[in-house]
Amino acid sequence: MHEAPRPPNENHILAALSPEDYERLAPHLEPVKLSHGQILYEAGGVMEYAYFPINLMISLLSQMADGGSVEVGLVGFEGMLGIPLVLGVDESPHQAMVQIPDGALRVKAEVVRREFKRGGALSDLLLRFAQAMILQISQVAACNRVHTVEERLARWLLMTHDRAPSDRLELTQEFLAMMLGCRRAGVTSAAITLQGVGVIRYSRGHILILDRPSLEGYTCECYRVVKTEFDRVTA
Repeated sequence: MHEAPRPPNENHILAALSPEDYERLAPHLEPVKLSHGQILYEAGGVMEYAYFPINLMISLLSQMADGGSVEVGLVGFEGMLGIPLVLGVDESPHQAMVQIPDGALRVKAEVVRREFKRGGALSDLLLRFAQAMILQISQVAACNRVHTVEERLARWLLMTHDRAPSDRLELTQEFLAMMLGCRRAGVTSAAITLQGVGVIRYSRGHILILDRPSLEGYTCECYRVVKTEFDRVTA
């Protein structure tokens, strides 16, 4: 059987499929370019597609009654956006917003559900990824409750850097405050602290990772806990 061409920068779940499993799914994978800030799902909205990110990152946002939002999870090339679809849920529990823009492969909801029900490799991978997402969301909730803003910012920068194409991150104070669930002044103070020890360079709307190993020393245990779980998905 002729093997379908795969994207040059692969999504980890798709890359872990056998040629036969990938061949069956490939005709339904539609390449899409997504822009910064684009909303893929609204909270409570119907999910028509699942997305396999390649060179982009998507934030999952929990929205409050007062109009505020806080990030509860990230999805990048390690997984799939739309896990509730294979768990029998049509509506998204969170708003899904593109944070690092670039390419993804999308597939209609009914297709990914059909492939999941076959009970093969894709099913196993998505179930393991679902477990990793549950751990990520619960760990981030605990992190936001008990750790300092500096530790949380370091954790978030590392998680973002893992999925980013470069060391330079384009992030406004308002956006970081929303991601971390804190005030802008807290983000500014934490960023200045990390800049002062030489691990990042910070200016309005821009963060440059200067010393990743040292940045890992400033984060809490939550980063390693979540990363280890995601690494297990396709191990």
